[in-house]
Amino acid sequence: MPSFLLLEAICIVLFAGVPPSLPLQEVHVSKEIIGKISVASKMMWCSAAVDVLFLMDGSHSVGKGSFERSKHFAITVCDALDINPRKVRVGAVQFSSVPRLEFPLDAFSTQQGVKGKIKRMVFKWEELHSLASEPREQHVLMAEEVDDATNGLFSTLSGSSICTTASPDCKVHPHPCERKTLETIRELAGLAPCWRGSRGTDAVLAALCPFSSWKRVFFTHPTTCYRTTCPGPCDSQPCQNGGTCVPEGPDRYHCLCPPAFGGEANCALNLSLECRVDVLFLLASSADATLEGFQRAKAFVKRFVRAALTRDSQARVGVALYGAKLTVAVPVGEYQDVPDLIWSLDGLPFDGGATLTGRALRQVAERGFGSAPRTGLDQPRRAVVLMTEARSQDEVAGPAGFARARQLLLLGVGSEDVRAELEMITGGPERVLTYTSPQDLFDQIPKLQGKLCSRPRPGCQAQSLDLVFMLDASVSVGPENFAQMQSFVRSCVLRFDVNPDVTQIGLVVYGSRVQTAFGLDTHLSRAAVLRALSQAPYLGGVGSAGTALLHIYDKVMTVQGGARPGVPKAVVVVTGGSGVEDAAVPAQKLRDNGVSVLVVGVGPVLREALWRLAGPRDALIHAAAYADLSHHQDALIEWICREAKRPVNLCKPSPCMNEGICVLRNGSYRCECQGGWEGPHCENRRREGSAANRAAQGHGSSWLPPSQPH
Repeated sequence: MPSFLLLEAICIVLFAGVPPSLPLQEVHVSKEIIGKISVASKMMWCSAAVDVLFLMDGSHSVGKGSFERSKHFAITVCDALDINPRKVRVGAVQFSSVPRLEFPLDAFSTQQGVKGKIKRMVFKWEELHSLASEPREQHVLMAEEVDDATNGLFSTLSGSSICTTASPDCKVHPHPCERKTLETIRELAGLAPCWRGSRGTDAVLAALCPFSSWKRVFFTHPTTCYRTTCPGPCDSQPCQNGGTCVPEGPDRYHCLCPPAFGGEANCALNLSLECRVDVLFLLASSADATLEGFQRAKAFVKRFVRAALTRDSQARVGVALYGAKLTVAVPVGEYQDVPDLIWSLDGLPFDGGATLTGRALRQVAERGFGSAPRTGLDQPRRAVVLMTEARSQDEVAGPAGFARARQLLLLGVGSEDVRAELEMITGGPERVLTYTSPQDLFDQIPKLQGKLCSRPRPGCQAQSLDLVFMLDASVSVGPENFAQMQSFVRSCVLRFDVNPDVTQIGLVVYGSRVQTAFGLDTHLSRAAVLRALSQAPYLGGVGSAGTALLHIYDKVMTVQGGARPGVPKAVVVVTGGSGVEDAAVPAQKLRDNGVSVLVVGVGPVLREALWRLAGPRDALIHAAAYADLSHHQDALIEWICREAKRPVNLCKPSPCMNEGICVLRNGSYRCECQGGWEGPHCENRRREGSAANRAAQGHGSSWLPPSQPH
């Protein structure tokens, strides 16, 4: 910063524009910094003993509009001057052909008087002449905005202690600037014929002479601008959870919040539990869970209850600890208010000892929620949120099944190391939340709220769909588990509008052989499909999922099998995991032909083989046991409905029979028939002498629109 303005008097010369150049300047900073520059210009105060003289250009080269802008700038500067006879005195001179004193330094002793006189100054509109005693240049400031110019002036004066800012945290910073000047230049335009000679002689010569044109161009000059900025209200990042801070003046702001956090001024968690639910947090307090992990879990619960237990919330919370034994530290709902609950959480001790998760789950199911639950419509949902970073040292599958059988919703929150065990306990990956850092743990709070209050949603009732269920009926499943598969599929069918115009459903079972229990167009109502599902045969034997998928490709997802052109298609495979090693290639063949494939694996299945079968998309659901299939119904329906909305290719799978070739064109298709076949889908053997034979010699048929459900 230049520090040479150690003067008893300041002359501010205001040129709104001086020909032949038009100076323009741009400060290369962000919109946020521009806002801070504007705010800081209003926070400066000049109270030293100094005389300020405004020299204002009033010549015709400036124009009345620019002169008025100069007056506005001078008035803005006066807002920051401590004008009184012992501090700052202000005068003004308007100069053009001759200088004219508008008012002397001792004319006014208040801001109002000086500003009023400047407002009444009249533009003289005369030719500009240089001042006879023009002062030596000390500082040249160029700016297009009044706030920017005011800030630049006061930033310069702050170096000589004439002006200060309202806050000691305000600092002068250099910023890159680009100054532009609009100048007139001479440019060679070309050559033209001309004649040269001298008077009195006959010697006149013809030649090509250069001629020029004049044009106005901008020249850029990189420079540095010094501006004062003050800490803004958004510098402390007051908006939480990804909110955007928008400043409103020097000390106020508002936050633009993501939808889940819009209820609070600073985008704090807005996660009031609007559903009726009793939640018991089960925290691991064992040696393997570590004291740090236990403290993280407590911090998570405290933050959750602050956000979720609002005045209108219908939820109740309890907390239990476990290691070698279970301790219900805060019974569900037994606290006065949220501060009382937080106080109880702060006092929870870390026990150490063994990690007996299975034992804790069984005891929670028996006595974690107090007396027997209320029945009927008055019964709230009951949920257990297990928080652990340590694997269990006892068996968990049996106790977890016991807890789910008592209608407890089990949710797991833990590190990646215990994901597989948590999935086994809760019944599936959609009920597990994992984290990699403390902040990542806190980010799971909105997801936990959603899982606690989520309810079954209706299926895609009005969406056209051809849906085939493929059930593993091999000996590895057994008749009892096959019956549970049937029950699961029946509950899924209830979510669809089954009729020839909307959803068609087929069923294929495989074991010792592959059998189509019923095709897509066999049953025309939901009731008929439900009856047929109950009659599906258990086959036994060794099954091959790959063979069953090829059977669906060749016999079921075809026009002759009842499939409709232009309608989304999906296959849901429910398997115990055996016999899937050969299924990856047939499954991909179906996908390549426009058929989506979802795999539901049950029990200790071969995960790698199932992932290959499920393909690259998120198309695998894992249930810990056949009894847990119902817990995954929502996820399955959501996947099916999402696939039903995907765009379709009218030629995949091909509607053409007998090796006919499907050709797309302008939103329709046609079948080019081969080898003596004819008809819209090449379904008829051509007769000798037919019209089609005479016209096309065995190729083609009319263009068909997308087939409507029939």
